[in-house]
Amino acid sequence: DKKVRIFTFSVGQHNYDKGPIKWMACNNKGYYYEIPSIGAIRINTQEYLDVLGRPMVLAGERAKQVQWTNVYLDALELGLVITGTLPVFNLTKDHNGHKNLLILGVMGVDVSLEDIKRLTPHFTLCPNGYYFAIDPNGYVLLHPNLRPENPKFQEPVTLDFLDAELENEIKVEIRNQMIDGKSGERTFATLIKSQDERYIDKGNRTYTWIPVNGTDYSLALVLPPYSFYYIKAKLDETILQAKYTETLKFDNFDETGYTFIAPREYCKDLKISDNNTEFLLNFNNYIDQKTPNSNSCNTDMVHRVLLDAGFTNELVQYYWSKQSLTGVLSRFVVTDGGITRVYPESAGRNWTENPETYEDSFYKRSLDNDIYVFTAPYFNNAEDGDYESGIMVSKAVEITVDGKLLKPAVVGIKIDVNSWMGNFTRATTKSPCKSEICDCEADSMQVDCVILDDGGFLLMSNQGDYIRQIGRFFGEIDPSLMRKLINVSLYAFNKSYDYQSVCDPGREPTQDAGPRSLYVPTIADILNLGWWASAAAWSILQQVFWSLTFPRLLEAVDYEDQDVSAVLSKQSCITEQTQYFFENSNKTFNGVLDCENCSRIYHAEKLLETNLVFIIVDSKKTCLPCDSRPLIQAEQPSTGPDPCTLVQNPRHRKGPDLCFDDNSLENYTDCGGVSGLNPSLWFMVGIQLFLLWLLSGSRHCPW
Repeated sequence: DKKVRIFTFSVGQHNYDKGPIKWMACNNKGYYYEIPSIGAIRINTQEYLDVLGRPMVLAGERAKQVQWTNVYLDALELGLVITGTLPVFNLTKDHNGHKNLLILGVMGVDVSLEDIKRLTPHFTLCPNGYYFAIDPNGYVLLHPNLRPENPKFQEPVTLDFLDAELENEIKVEIRNQMIDGKSGERTFATLIKSQDERYIDKGNRTYTWIPVNGTDYSLALVLPPYSFYYIKAKLDETILQAKYTETLKFDNFDETGYTFIAPREYCKDLKISDNNTEFLLNFNNYIDQKTPNSNSCNTDMVHRVLLDAGFTNELVQYYWSKQSLTGVLSRFVVTDGGITRVYPESAGRNWTENPETYEDSFYKRSLDNDIYVFTAPYFNNAEDGDYESGIMVSKAVEITVDGKLLKPAVVGIKIDVNSWMGNFTRATTKSPCKSEICDCEADSMQVDCVILDDGGFLLMSNQGDYIRQIGRFFGEIDPSLMRKLINVSLYAFNKSYDYQSVCDPGREPTQDAGPRSLYVPTIADILNLGWWASAAAWSILQQVFWSLTFPRLLEAVDYEDQDVSAVLSKQSCITEQTQYFFENSNKTFNGVLDCENCSRIYHAEKLLETNLVFIIVDSKKTCLPCDSRPLIQAEQPSTGPDPCTLVQNPRHRKGPDLCFDDNSLENYTDCGGVSGLNPSLWFMVGIQLFLLWLLSGSRHCPW
């Protein structure tokens, strides 16, 4: 009952006894080769695969099962694909009547992940609902977080489900059951990373999973409690369709507000564009010519977007147009059907959010929170931040139909920072001031007053030099105070790793990889005339083939290397992400921040019905920071988790159900001998001379 196969070979001419090494192969289900020169090792040893494949061929129909690969980038530019393969056997008989037991190869089919996504009802799951699939190793092949930053030159993607989401014990159990081919359903509270990866929210999710028939994959559906049902619009009246379509015309934006439409495949022959102006023109022209009920259109999607266009226009006409804009830069509404309407029109021209509402971070966060969500502008992407664009405040619209909860839209405003700061300091300052400390007086020397959001980003302060830092993580502004807020459990944080990042190459020396087909000869090989003969013949034969088939190939290679070098300057890497969030529901926190020679008294209060916390603390100017090392929230390059820790808690993975490594019907008597390719030296020299003559003659032939 031997479980290990031994393959042996000898190279070149020699006088020692070859019997023992052949015996080792023949008595261990292996194969023995006598190879004439070192240059033929690769060709001959590849035939070991025929021996290893015998048990699979003998297994017959049991071995003819489709095997599916991990996700990888297709060479024909089909994007990310998976491949299903099936072995092809040679069962013919040779001249001696013995049946061949050879694997001829495999046949396969590529399945694009984009094609799979088109078959799924993505826009009826709501923005926070999604599906995913994993293989027996726990690697995802479908998941909204499977998005390599530069997949064109990366290796096959192996993103584990527990790395695609924030891990907890229930998700580990779900992953194990999916790998084992079980089905089930669980509803539980979990941490959710925001679309822009700056925030973490707490929400309930229902996971439902089931194995995929005929494969070793498992599929799961994830839904929040407000997405079990969706609105199915039905606009059969032509007059109503035309009325709502008019609100999407550019000529009416002055009255209706600037409107964006999500770039979705509403109709098969509607040209999609990332440019909203172009896509909106295409959509309007298409609807005018073919009507929303065209057979080539997804009627449900078209009717829904027109319905959303209608009610958002009424919101502008009956409410927003009659309200003052003092202190407010804009009002907006974003809908599940794909409409974003911004009022007034001038504010919409500077709108930078994603027109695809299912990809808007603030929109998805608002759905998961029953409060007013303040979103800090981005700071790390610009030197002075983006505070002039305003601070976004949003809240989900909730409706209940027959006891069924729906959240079809999010409404909000953008606050002018300067107006808010003026109101903030006036509301928190004693008037008239009769002492040194007048609460949150502008540019106070004694007190710092700040408002942070639940991610620890600065939204407001009484200090003028803080205003240009709105949107910056507070751990970089006042590290000592931020560490104290973490220690008293006002904030908690979560660290995770992104295995799909792309970074600039480091300064560490790297070993350049040469062509895999190149063999570096040893001194013994150089002295071996037989090696030189076979190597030269093969080299000349390659040159003849390429010169006859692609005469300008070598010139083209130089140009391709130059074009690709810029892209290849990036390399795959691991980055570390840290997100902060409110750890508990406590509303009030206070204490003393002690340093060596001074201390700072602080008081923090969470603001009701918002994701904000107001903090008043002795000014940094009165006490030098205890620890000036900044807390960095932004993504940073990392070496990844400690491998020793990972080994202590290995993740469940499942090997193949069938392993074809042995069969009682296998004939082990054919275990090798002299290689069939053993030409004489004079024959090899003759081939060289002929190829040299052929090559020199081809250069004189006119092309």
